[in-house]
Amino acid sequence: MMRKDFFFWGTIACAVTVMAFITLPLIQLLTAPSLVMLKETIVDKDVLNSIVLSLSAAGIAALISFVLGTPLAYLLARHEFRGKRLVEGIIDLPIIIPHPVVGIAILSVTGRNHWFGQLLSEWGIRIMGSVTGIITVMTFVAIPFYIKAAKEGFDAVSPRLENVSRSLGASMTSTFFRITFPLAWRSMLAGIIMASARAISEFGAVVIVAYHPMIAPVMIYERFETYGLKYSQPVAVWLIGICLVLFLVLRILTTKQKRPA
Repeated sequence: MMRKDFFFWGTIACAVTVMAFITLPLIQLLTAPSLVMLKETIVDKDVLNSIVLSLSAAGIAALISFVLGTPLAYLLARHEFRGKRLVEGIIDLPIIIPHPVVGIAILSVTGRNHWFGQLLSEWGIRIMGSVTGIITVMTFVAIPFYIKAAKEGFDAVSPRLENVSRSLGASMTSTFFRITFPLAWRSMLAGIIMASARAISEFGAVVIVAYHPMIAPVMIYERFETYGLKYSQPVAVWLIGICLVLFLVLRILTTKQKRPA
């Protein structure tokens, strides 16, 4: 039997440290509010409206990411072209840009001093302080996660299968929906859930673009600033619970069932 050396025990120690670093604050947060406080919080109309707004706006942002991001993800997975790395870098920008900067950038291009903002105003579309603005911000920060997940799914589908379909007379559209989509749907669904979860958790950009109407993260911040930790914790617990459910669904749907030998 091989003896465990320092490296093995070092990896165990690091693993325990990381797990404790992540779980201890969350466990404390989840156990701090009483069941009575949690019940009172979820029946609070303002809290309920903020959670519903977060879920619905995040769902719409994920849907937009799916519609607009799928063709781009497929293009990146199937074609090599000049500037491809630049395109991929631009797609990743919302992930690395500080979140308040995202909000400022969106307001800069949608304000009345910009031609695009003037155009939106003529169309009756308001970004600042509106649900439209919230969805815009959520889509901005969420779409990279969908594109990356969908691209991985398309990369896993052999182009040879598509070529066979095309050689038999099928169109590109028919080939995509009959061959590629059924094989890559699991990754695309994972991307949708990841985009939804990322959108739900957004705060820094949303609070700049649309403090009102309040989404759940903004309400947590507002209650913390106004009433302190005790009254912000129950809202945070409900939001964490929703995110945990989303990621549980993600794991279940994206984990392939093992076939019996």
